[in-house]
Amino acid sequence: MNSPTVAQLLADAARSLSRAGVDTPELDAELLLAHALGVDRTRLLTHPEHILTPEQQTAFRALLDRRLQRHPLAYITGRRWFYDILLHVTPAVLVPRPETEELVARALTWLQTHPRAMVADIGTGSGAIALAVAKHTPPTVRIVATDISARALDVARSNALRLGLDQRVVFLLGDLLAPLPEPADLLLANLPYVAERDRSGLAPEVSVHEPAGALFSGPAGLDHLRRLLAQAPEFLRPGGAVLLEIGYDQGPAVIELARRVFPHATIRLHQDLAGLDRLLEITKTQ
Repeated sequence: MNSPTVAQLLADAARSLSRAGVDTPELDAELLLAHALGVDRTRLLTHPEHILTPEQQTAFRALLDRRLQRHPLAYITGRRWFYDILLHVTPAVLVPRPETEELVARALTWLQTHPRAMVADIGTGSGAIALAVAKHTPPTVRIVATDISARALDVARSNALRLGLDQRVVFLLGDLLAPLPEPADLLLANLPYVAERDRSGLAPEVSVHEPAGALFSGPAGLDHLRRLLAQAPEFLRPGGAVLLEIGYDQGPAVIELARRVFPHATIRLHQDLAGLDRLLEITKTQ
């Protein structure tokens, strides 16, 4: 029996992934096979006639089996691109999402006019937000990142070291704003905001394999946001700003929460590329 080519393996894997309910079966098959072979996806696709060794087939099958069990692709390969940095991720942290890149973009715009700001990334997880900001700002911008999970901070610190940004970000263990040594000029957070009632509607990649503590936040998904906003006035300097990622249906609720604690601030919602509410921005008066 002839050994399969790259093209044959990709076709078979894509069919299996499609039957398993994976949303992007062709792309996932390509990324898994590229990872198994230690090549990039472009090289893989330009050599469809390549024949795999038995050892390579075994390695690919092991990866594919995990994906068929609906393990997130990022956990299988151990990496995920975010903004323009390659992060290592593990099941200890949430897989960074493209939607969160908008938060980074708006933070960088704000920091262009505040080059000596102190920035705090709350609930940093893999360190995605803090490290993306650090890469694109001068050393005069100070960055602190907090997380309640020691395992998550281990991942974040490892990413910072690998990216050469370990001298730019200070990682602190603790709940929300409590670890901050001083008030910040810019508070950033992608906290848990999924309602418990929505758990059953999530894909298995999320509901089964990603850390529940980084996803769910009470009956309406607002518990963490409510607590952070209650603490924020004490930890935000005059003229400072807050940028929070929120659920697409939480806009009115988070505006109401923000107005209670920042009655004189400028409060705005920003939409994602799909036109859905995604970011809450608060600008504190001088």
